[in-house]
Amino acid sequence: MRRIGVFGGAFDPPHVAHAALVKTALAELQLDELRVVPTGQAWHKTRALSPAPHRLAMAQLAFAELPQVVVDAREIERVGPSYTVDTLREFKAMWPTADFFLILGEDQAQALPHWHHWQAILELAIICVATRAYTTGARARFDLETTHKSRFRRLPMPALDVSATDIRARIAAHLSVADLVFQPVARYIAHHHLYQTA
Repeated sequence: MRRIGVFGGAFDPPHVAHAALVKTALAELQLDELRVVPTGQAWHKTRALSPAPHRLAMAQLAFAELPQVVVDAREIERVGPSYTVDTLREFKAMWPTADFFLILGEDQAQALPHWHHWQAILELAIICVATRAYTTGARARFDLETTHKSRFRRLPMPALDVSATDIRARIAAHLSVADLVFQPVARYIAHHHLYQTA
């Protein structure tokens, strides 16, 4: 039975912590394939995202070295808001017998009850929550994880203090992000003058 990971996000820009999470998921979950899905129209974001073609191109550069990773443009190509449940349903239609693993950060997982048709998401995929090393054990399980134990899994993550918000701010302030994004992504950002204004 095929095991397929699904990792969605703005990837604005994709950074080293995204890649670390993908590598952890591939190894821990023994995935045959992992689909990286850049968000199209983000219904939950208050700020405007960078244009979708830029985010798609940066994701392709960031994950190019990982042969099991496919950067999937379906949410960018879809008209209207990007809902994870629609993406999972499309994947299920493509691979009816596959097992799906939705990879989320801790904050995203806690917000899951506010997502569009979240109950259907629990039926379509196992929710794999990235747990930073410093929160393991100390952090109480959230309600959904307690009530739907069989639908959740923890992914132990290295403690990487990296965020796209910080990277955008550093670029706007003309500070180096060399250790935060991969070189091809850094070159792309510079070439297209992305994030020049905070």
